Amino acid sequence: MTDLADLTATELLAGYASGAFSPVEATRAALARIERTEPAVNAFVRVDAQEALAQAAASQERWRRGEPDGLLDGVPVSVKDILLQRGGPTCRGSRTVRAEGQAWDEDAPSVARLREHGAVFLGKTTTPEFGWKGVTDSPRDGVTGNPYDPQRTAGGSSGGSAAAVALGEGPLSLGTDGGGSVRIPASFSGIFALKPTYGRVPLYPASPFGTLAHVGPMTRDALDAALLMDVITRPDVRDWSQLDTVAASFRDGIDGGVEGLRIAYSPTFGGRVTVDPQVAESVRGAVERLEELGAHVEEADPGFEDPVEAFHTLWFSGVARVVQHLTPDLLELLDPGLQEVVAQGGRYSALDYLAAVDVRMALGQRMGRFHTGYDLLVTPTLPITAFEAGAEVPKGSGHHRWTGWTPFTYPFNLTQQPAASVPCGTDRDGLPIGVQLVGARHSDALVLRAAHALYTSGAAEISPPGGS
Repeated sequence: MTDLADLTATELLAGYASGAFSPVEATRAALARIERTEPAVNAFVRVDAQEALAQAAASQERWRRGEPDGLLDGVPVSVKDILLQRGGPTCRGSRTVRAEGQAWDEDAPSVARLREHGAVFLGKTTTPEFGWKGVTDSPRDGVTGNPYDPQRTAGGSSGGSAAAVALGEGPLSLGTDGGGSVRIPASFSGIFALKPTYGRVPLYPASPFGTLAHVGPMTRDALDAALLMDVITRPDVRDWSQLDTVAASFRDGIDGGVEGLRIAYSPTFGGRVTVDPQVAESVRGAVERLEELGAHVEEADPGFEDPVEAFHTLWFSGVARVVQHLTPDLLELLDPGLQEVVAQGGRYSALDYLAAVDVRMALGQRMGRFHTGYDLLVTPTLPITAFEAGAEVPKGSGHHRWTGWTPFTYPFNLTQQPAASVPCGTDRDGLPIGVQLVGARHSDALVLRAAHALYTSGAAEISPPGGS
């Protein structure tokens, strides 16, 4: 018998509609999976089983009456503990945030849309402190392990969400991505994630990382992500930088395939990135599948220099701003690595910041021109598979910061382009590998369509983690 915890949101909704099972049964299955797998991975900072079951019961009654309320009525979801969710604290992985003494009575826009569409909230997922790095561990909430091997990292900063989805602890989760933070853990944990075009998903409060920060869906497959995008892209007046609402559903045309698409494949960004041979082989296999499906693929590099210093200027300045209000005794409570980047961020001048903006604008212009010749750019999501949990960088790698091993992700936060990670295989240790699909700004539907083609062709199928 199929465990309901292993079904996608799309499959759950079909089951509710047919009467095969109910939201209460699906929620109980997700909660049972959480209880069984959580001790090993630590994906959640808070689970509210009683409230989730109450929400599921209300949904079950709506389905019984034939009156489901919204696109996700009764689907179990989780939310990264960066986004506000009313009814409980959002501590962002930091001991400097006081949970008590605050009302916690407001939802972030994407969370509000989930609530309006009847989703069942299971709880909040883990994040590194203030989402500052590409792995998930924090002084407040501890280390989040990889669903395929808890001794390895799940990636970050949306590592809790990735692990939860991979393990069947709810099929949908909301993550945030300022430099790769939904795509990195998706690649390490074997799930799908999309960083939408900036402004496509409203965000409030405004991120201290400015227009680097995106909210994105983390799901079992591209079809579920398209469903979730139909919900979370609805407008919210609290975000002054949001884009106009897309008139069509992101699911419209998702079965259109990739025939005739012009795809550039850049395996190493022109030779400047060293990629693990196992990763390279799996990614090349996904590219070959796109070609078999009718895409016109050629190896081509966008030709930009590594923008990491500009990214650091913008990112570390944002981190310094996050903690600017803290007293010296509270600053000492921060993750030691975070303390280092806060100090570095505080040394940048306004002119340094504006120089980084210049680099960013030039990169955006280059990629805009690049996409006049190519519909999609394909790269590895990451050049490696998951390494030791609790470390910011792989041991012996020579890297000092997390950006050293994520060269394929952060450039596309600078350019605001949609970018997705799709699982495309595993290494000899059974650890997932991801391929990244990057589109021109506003081409989110095209990225989802190409990703869906990989899923329907079987190229994105990998074995589930043993813990599920």
